[in-house]
Amino acid sequence: MNDHGHIHDLAEENPSAPISRLVAEVAAQCPGERITLGEMTEAFGDRAFGLLILMLCLPGLLPGMASVFGTPMLILGIQMGLGFRQPKLPGFIARQSLKRTDLLRLSSGSSKWMNKIERWVRPRPGPFTNPTADKVVGWLTAYAALMLILPGPGTNGPPAFGTIVMALGVVENDSKVVGFGMLLTILGNLFATAVLLALLWFGMEALHYFF
Repeated sequence: MNDHGHIHDLAEENPSAPISRLVAEVAAQCPGERITLGEMTEAFGDRAFGLLILMLCLPGLLPGMASVFGTPMLILGIQMGLGFRQPKLPGFIARQSLKRTDLLRLSSGSSKWMNKIERWVRPRPGPFTNPTADKVVGWLTAYAALMLILPGPGTNGPPAFGTIVMALGVVENDSKVVGFGMLLTILGNLFATAVLLALLWFGMEALHYFF
């Protein structure tokens, strides 16, 4: 049975939790205590973009897990935006890894909002499941990655959440969820940008005040 057939079987067994299912699939395909981004890319081929972005973004939703995956996300987003069909990771990024235990914890740690969206996800081709839409997803992901890289209070969650929804839609070939994710990512990116610009403005004002 090919990968897609295997996925649909898994989806039918557990239709309400695509993230848990995808995380379990990654853990099954990539044995070992740590799972590298390179291994995931090899194991998942044309689905690797959506899956890698999903796995890199999930830590942004959990308190206490630093978003150290902003740079790989940025590179993946740019490649997707440029129309690459499969990720081409430089060695230093391909070697970055997630602990299997952290990965499995992420699948059960997604927010209640995420759980509500997951129940709605199913294969639905449409205007947001084509190469042009994939490029838009890529550039929005790259912008969200910049928001994760730049330090700011509360600026990780909103862009990460929107990007997870987009990536979930891409992996599951669900046009409606991709479109909804695009909207959430745009709003999240705007919020994070506004917070960072406000911090910059306050910083400049403080400098003028003291000097």
